[in-house]
Amino acid sequence: MSFEVDVSLRRGAREIAARFSAGEGLTALFGPSGAGKTSLLDMVAGLLRPDRGRICVSGTVLFDSAARIDLPPEQRACGYVFQDGRLFPHRRVRDNLLYGWKLAPAERRWLEPDAAIAFLGIGHLLERMPRSLSGGEAQRVAIGRALLSGPRFLLMDEPLASLDAARRDEIMRLIERMRDEFGIPILYVSHDRAELDRLAAAVIPVG
Repeated sequence: MSFEVDVSLRRGAREIAARFSAGEGLTALFGPSGAGKTSLLDMVAGLLRPDRGRICVSGTVLFDSAARIDLPPEQRACGYVFQDGRLFPHRRVRDNLLYGWKLAPAERRWLEPDAAIAFLGIGHLLERMPRSLSGGEAQRVAIGRALLSGPRFLLMDEPLASLDAARRDEIMRLIERMRDEFGIPILYVSHDRAELDRLAAAVIPVG
């Protein structure tokens, strides 16, 4: 199984909980805004600690409250693509791309920078600053930065939400290629069912 998740977390009067197993490909968390989808991604990434439960990705246990296992984020080796990109505004595109690659252990670097740049079609953007990029360009760079960090899996939090229709289709085609060509497990959040019908091998309702 790519993802095995059984967690719960209380936030005030509300409990965020999920229990699912999923195979290869892209697994989607689907539900309305405020249902806790992003919190679940953050639990898998190690940015938010569940009250109880277990998280296992591709056979590696990331969190197990009973066994007192809680790997820090840097040991989980996940690439995280946020809705708003979150590029470093003071770094050129080239430096944004290479940030995670330089930090990743050599044995985890399964994609070379030149290959990622060619795959994403962003060679002409390398000397640009993030503020000069369109929404689609910025999201391509954010995806490249995540891929070059040597991830064992990807987390994608509504990566199409802020894009217009043309850019949405462009990035969706890119995600399809990543899913099919790289074979990396992807946990993907959206509230757009049509988007998930196109991309996801499994859809997990949340909320």
